Amino acid sequence: MIELEKNETYKTIYNELQQLRIAFPKLPMHLLEEKLEHLVNHYNDEHNIYQQVILECLSFVSVEEPEWSYAAARLYMQTLYKEASSNRNYNIEQRYGSLYELITILTEKNIYHKNLLESYTQQEIETIGSFIKPEQDNLFNYIGIKMLADRYLARSHQGHLFELPQERFMIIAMTLMKDETKEKRLHFIQEAYWAMSNLYMTTATPTLSNAGKTWGQLSSCFIETVDDSLESIYDSNTDIATLSKNGGGIGVYLGKIRCHGSDIKGFKGASSGVIPWMKQLNNTAVSVDQLGQRQGAISAYLDIWHKDIFAFLDAKLNNGDERMRTHDLFTGVCIPDYFMEQVDARGDWYLFDPHEVRQVMGYSLEDFYDEEKGKGAFRSKYEECVNQPFLSKEKVAAIDIMKSIMRSQLETGTPFMFYRDEVNRKNPNSHLGMIYCSNLCTEITQNQSATLRIEEYIKDGRIVTEKVPGDFVVCNLSSINLAKAISDDVLERLIAIQLRMLDNVIDLNTIPVLQGATTNKKYRSVGLGTFGWHHLLALQQIKWESDEAVNYADQVYEKIAYYTISESMNLAKEKGHYPGFIGSEWQTGAYFEKREYNNSNSELDWSSLQAEVANYGIRNGYLLAVAPNASTALIAGSTPSIDPIYKKQYSEEKKDYRIPVTAPDLNAKTTWFYKAANTIDQSWSIKQNAKRQKHVDQAISFNLYIQNTIKAIELLNYHLEAWESGLKTTYYVRSTSSEIEECESCSS
Repeated sequence: MIELEKNETYKTIYNELQQLRIAFPKLPMHLLEEKLEHLVNHYNDEHNIYQQVILECLSFVSVEEPEWSYAAARLYMQTLYKEASSNRNYNIEQRYGSLYELITILTEKNIYHKNLLESYTQQEIETIGSFIKPEQDNLFNYIGIKMLADRYLARSHQGHLFELPQERFMIIAMTLMKDETKEKRLHFIQEAYWAMSNLYMTTATPTLSNAGKTWGQLSSCFIETVDDSLESIYDSNTDIATLSKNGGGIGVYLGKIRCHGSDIKGFKGASSGVIPWMKQLNNTAVSVDQLGQRQGAISAYLDIWHKDIFAFLDAKLNNGDERMRTHDLFTGVCIPDYFMEQVDARGDWYLFDPHEVRQVMGYSLEDFYDEEKGKGAFRSKYEECVNQPFLSKEKVAAIDIMKSIMRSQLETGTPFMFYRDEVNRKNPNSHLGMIYCSNLCTEITQNQSATLRIEEYIKDGRIVTEKVPGDFVVCNLSSINLAKAISDDVLERLIAIQLRMLDNVIDLNTIPVLQGATTNKKYRSVGLGTFGWHHLLALQQIKWESDEAVNYADQVYEKIAYYTISESMNLAKEKGHYPGFIGSEWQTGAYFEKREYNNSNSELDWSSLQAEVANYGIRNGYLLAVAPNASTALIAGSTPSIDPIYKKQYSEEKKDYRIPVTAPDLNAKTTWFYKAANTIDQSWSIKQNAKRQKHVDQAISFNLYIQNTIKAIELLNYHLEAWESGLKTTYYVRSTSSEIEECESCSS
C-alpha cells in the first residue's frame, strides 16, 4: 500500500475503495465512476488524491477483477481534462473546449501546422468540433489512455498538455482529408473520426504522433538497397540517418556488397566485407535517435549464399570479438527454396562473393528467383556458379548455416527469415522489379533497387550531383481492430474509409529522401493490417489450437482482402490507378488466378471484382501487410497483431511506469480461450498464418514462440514447416528466456 499507515486520509480512502470493490462489478461502470469521482472530490485533491486513488484502483487489477483498469482510466481522464482546461482556459465541466481555439493556440505555438487554418474556415472547424464525442474516452483502459497521453497527445514545447484524445483523432482526420473535395471532406472526416474514436482501427505510430504537426512524417518503415560502391554505401547511410531522425524504421539490403577478402580495383584481399558497414549502420542507429524518444531502428539483410554469412549471423551474439559485433542492429537472412531443400536433405551449400559473381558470370545471383516450387532461374544460375571453375566458392553443410541461424535466434531473437522465392512468386508488380528483402518488421515486401550516383560536377558555382533514383520502399500503415470491427459488423464500412486515409497519406507526406518520395508515388503502396486476432478468437470462443481457428483465419482474411481490393478499385475509378498498374498481375488477373479465387466456394464475387480491376485499375500497387502493432493494440485495448497473448495477466513495463494488464474482455466465458503464447503448439500458429498469407499480397510479422528448453530439431522443424507452408517471412523467435525490443515504427 502507498503509505497508508502514515496518513489517516489514505486509510479512509483505502477503506472506502474496499467497500466499492465489494460492490463492484455489481455496480455498473457509470455508478462506480460517480462514486470514485465523489471520493476524490471529497478530499479536494488533497495530497494528490487523484493519483493515489488511481494507483489503488490499479492494485486491484487482476484476472478476477480486470475492469478496475477502466475505473483507473476514468479517473486519469479527469486529470487530463483538468490540465487541458486549465492550459486552454475553459470550464472543466465541458471536458472538451473549442476545437477552433485549440488549433489557433497550437498553431501560434508552432505545434500545429498552419495549413489546418489555411485549409478550413472557422465555421468548418466549429462544425467539425461538433462531431467530437467526449464519451468515447470511456472506451480506453488505463494502459491505453496512459500510453496515448504520454506519447501522442500534443503538448507545448514546455510539456504542457493542450490536446485531448478525441481531438487527436479529429486532427488526424482533418489532416488526412484536407485535400478531398469540399463537398465531401466533412463527411470523410466524420467517417475517419468514427473509425478511430470507436477504436475500430489505429493509424501507424508516425501518423498518430505527427499528423497535423509541424515536424516528422507520416510513413512507418522504409527499405534501402545498397549498391556495391563507396558512394552508394555512404549516400545510403546519410539517407538512413535522415529517415531515422524523422521517426522511420529502416530495412537495409546489403547483399550486393562484396565479401571480406574480395578484391578492390584488382587488389586481392582488399575488401573488409559487410561487417564494417554494419558497424557504421549500428552507430547511426544509436547516435541518430527518433524524435528524441528512442534510438533508431535498423535491420540489415544478407543472402544465405554470401561468403560473409557466418560473420553476419554472429553479429548480435553476446560473446566473441566485439569488433565484429553490431548489437543495436537487427538482422535478417534472405533464403531461397533451394537452401531449405538442402537443409532438409542435409546437403551441401556453396558461398560466393557477389562482386566476383558479377565479374566472372556477368550477372548478379540475387537478381533471380525460382518461378515455381522446385525449379526456376535462381537454382539454375546458382548451379552455374557452383560448376564454374574460375569462380571461387566455399563449400559448407547447409545444416551448419541453419545451426548458426538457430543459435543466434535462441540468444537474440534474430535473424528474421525472408523466403525470397515465395515473396517474388507472389509479387503483383514483378513486371517492374525484384524484391530482395523485407523491412524492419518483416511485413513489407515491395520492389527494390539501388539509387546510383551517375555524375558530380560544378555548374554556376554550385556542386551538382546527378543520381538515378532506385525503388526506395516506403510503407504507409494502419490496422483493423478485428475484435471490435468484426463483432460490430462494420468491416466493409471501415475498410472504405481506412484505405482512403492510407491513400491520402501518400500525397500528404513529406519524405526527406527524394527517391523515397518518387517510389511512394510510383506504386502508391499501403499496408492495411490487423490486430486483435487472439481477442477475436476468445470472443468467438474458438480455441487457438484447432482446425476451426485455421479455417476462421482463412474466412476473415479473404473478406478483408476482398473489401480492400474493392475499395482500391473504387479509388482508382475516382482518382486514377497507380502509375505501374499496366502490366501488373492486378491488370492481367494473375494475382487472382495464383490464389485460385475464382475456383473457390467463396460467397464473395471474385470473378466480377477481377473484371472490374482489369477495367478500372486499382489505386495502390501494394495493399495488405500485417504489422506487429504492439503499442497501438494496447491503446485500443486489444491483443497485438496476429499473436497469441503473452499471459492472461502481466505488467507493461516502460522507463517511467509499470502497469498491470489483463487479456481483453476477460471473463468466465473467454478465459478458457486465452492460452499463453509460449505454451501453444506453434504448428497451429503456422497453419493459421499460411491461410492468412494467401490473402495478404505483402507479408506478415509472424513470431515463433518457444520454450527455452526447446530442442534444436524442434525449432528446425518449425522453420521447415513455415517455409513449406508458403510463409513469406518469419519475425522473432521469442524464447521464454530472451528479452526482445519491440519495434514501434511499424506499430499501427
